[in-house]
Amino acid sequence: MIVEYHRPQSMEEALDLLARSQPRTTVLGGGLFVNQEQKEEIAVVDVQSLGLSDIQAKGNKLVLGSAVTLQELLVSGQAPEALEKSIRHQDPYNRRQVATVAGTLMAADGRSPFTTALLALDPILESVRAGEEAKEDHLGDFLPLRAERLSGALVTNLIIPRNAALAYEYVARSPADLPLVSAAVGQWPSGRTRVVLGGYGDQPVMVLDGPTPDGAAAAARDAYSQAGDAWAEASYRSEVAGVLVERCLEGISEEKEG
Repeated sequence: MIVEYHRPQSMEEALDLLARSQPRTTVLGGGLFVNQEQKEEIAVVDVQSLGLSDIQAKGNKLVLGSAVTLQELLVSGQAPEALEKSIRHQDPYNRRQVATVAGTLMAADGRSPFTTALLALDPILESVRAGEEAKEDHLGDFLPLRAERLSGALVTNLIIPRNAALAYEYVARSPADLPLVSAAVGQWPSGRTRVVLGGYGDQPVMVLDGPTPDGAAAAARDAYSQAGDAWAEASYRSEVAGVLVERCLEGISEEKEG
């Protein structure tokens, strides 16, 4: 239950509010992450007035303010085509209008298309606490500890590399459903290849990050060899994961040749 609503006009004011322990205070964002909170008394901090809605291309980096909505990113023309595909898959239009990039990531489980695709790009998450310098974390390191890392903190920016190719593929029961299995592959000019699987568990899984794509499909099959649940058997997910990774790699190769 929301017992307090605040709309601070400065970053300092927002951080002071988030540092409180009573009542527990969290960022409102687009409201979707708060809706997944436990049914306890909380205070919310609306960050609309803090200038966190910019999308800026800076050299080989794309800097997204944490309050940028998925729809704003989708129509900006700045995101890779595969990331746009994952955004469309993540939420329908009405939810994309209010879902923020930070809120989506913080609420994500393993079936989140947007989180799966982003992790393949190895983005950096910037956050800050009252009285401390801004901190940078790789998103893959942040997600497993997000509840602890978010306590008293405000995510300010997400930094995505612009020099990496990205592919995203998935299998679902229908086009509108979240994936049973999804795969995202990021590949840099150096040959570095990063492979992430989604569709299962508490968060997407990074299965390869190496200098070449060698063994990527096999690593994907192995990573999902025990990934069975009520939605799909492990043997099915394992086989499909390998196929999807191969499709991603083929797509990136064709894009480079084109």
